Amino acid sequence: MQISASFDLPAPVSVAEVPFHAGNETLALDRKDLAILAELTTNARASHTELANTVGLSSTALARRQKALEDDGYIQAYQAALDLTQFGLTTTVLVRIALESQSDEALKAFEAEVVKCPSVVRCFLMSGTDDYILIVLARDIQDFERIHRTELSRLPRVARVQSSFALREVVNRAVPTVVFGETKR
Repeated sequence: MQISASFDLPAPVSVAEVPFHAGNETLALDRKDLAILAELTTNARASHTELANTVGLSSTALARRQKALEDDGYIQAYQAALDLTQFGLTTTVLVRIALESQSDEALKAFEAEVVKCPSVVRCFLMSGTDDYILIVLARDIQDFERIHRTELSRLPRVARVQSSFALREVVNRAVPTVVFGETKR
């Protein structure tokens, strides 16, 4: 038996059509705004003068746009990308966790404690068979054993923990390039 169906999918929204607010006025991100954001994702320390030259604006206009992007939440923070191997953190572990219950109380209890784990750098609530995926940074396998024993095994309501060790990082982007209208791979 073969079943067929057709669906009308909405056309993809162009990033240039994303609304943003400058004061009381609603505007759309234009190519200049996207260029500012793209440049800041690769060089957050760029001066207004450097950004203005790259984007093709005056320093004053650039500063005004950058402030509007910050005020409207497009830019949430500026960070330094550290080489964590310089700190001895050479092992990335993806830890999948299933809780014994998915009750609101169990989720809240787990989340309240996982934020206290110093070796956990990211935590995602998931759909599917695992309730959470954690990204853990460790010095080596022995260090991960310590982290497992002193941090992860003490988390509340955990039924199962499965760990996978990353062999090598292939892609690490702060933002997918499609956000800026680039489709290159």
